Amino acid sequence: MKEINELVLPDDMRYAEDHEWARSKGDGVRVGISDYAQDQLGDIVFVELPEVGATLAKGEEFGTVESVKAVSELFMPIGGEVLAVNTALEDAPENVNSSPYDPVSYTH
Repeated sequence: MKEINELVLPDDMRYAEDHEWARSKGDGVRVGISDYAQDQLGDIVFVELPEVGATLAKGEEFGTVESVKAVSELFMPIGGEVLAVNTALEDAPENVNSSPYDPVSYTH
């Protein structure tokens, strides 16, 4: 696990208590999990993402992240419609460990 001073926590994001983040991008908002969350989970082996077009409320579950340690639910830090998801995570879920701030999904 990383030391606290090794964690990447960009200032241009809003963070939820459950360690999800939201960042405005163009006309939408990108959401994902924090560096802290991925670090605590360990090696991520599976990511379940929402369907494009789904409308989700703030706090609603939008997917799961499975690691060698546990399965964790993902909760929307902001409500909206899912416009796109990072489908690359289907084949390479470990990308969340190396790049937790690449978009997991887009909402509007």
